[in-house]
Amino acid sequence: MSVYIIGVAGGSGSGKTHFAKQLQEQLGDDNCMILYQDNYYIDQSHRFEGCGSVNFDHPDSLDFSLLAAGLRKLKKGHDIEIPIYDFVTHTRRPETIKSSPKKIVLVDGILILHSNEVRAELDEAVFFDTPEELRYQRRLHRDVNERGRTPEGVQRQFELHVRPMHNQFVEPSKNFAETVIKDLGEYSEALKFFCQKLSALN
Repeated sequence: MSVYIIGVAGGSGSGKTHFAKQLQEQLGDDNCMILYQDNYYIDQSHRFEGCGSVNFDHPDSLDFSLLAAGLRKLKKGHDIEIPIYDFVTHTRRPETIKSSPKKIVLVDGILILHSNEVRAELDEAVFFDTPEELRYQRRLHRDVNERGRTPEGVQRQFELHVRPMHNQFVEPSKNFAETVIKDLGEYSEALKFFCQKLSALN
């Protein structure tokens, strides 16, 4: 079985994860899997001093080598062990998620196109180019409603880490994408296009 790997990148709150999940849903679990950048954070417990003090938006916070190695194994038809990052203790859990290769592998993350190692394993890359205000409002809603954060804490982290890291690392990586999607809350045409394209792969 040939494995086709697509990077789905963009800033935090850009719409990339919703897109990846909808694409997987339409292609089916038997044909498509998603690898999330969030699983590949390195142990940062020594740097944690309180809410928002860990900079998850800097490339140094991620184990790109392990992610790239996993992609190479999937291409060869081998199972991989996906790490699990514990956001409470800021450590990698001892248990892993075993996953078998699928025809389509979506790699979701804000920094995946920044990494030379990961980019080398991608067959194609998509970047969600979304206005900052929309990205911020989505992140604010998610973190307050789903993660129990305060609006003040979300704003502080956005200004301290998210915005500067986006401008320094995420936005420039757009140049490595074959497809740039302008997301203003509507990307049904892009979803339809990729569903048709990927469904036709042998």
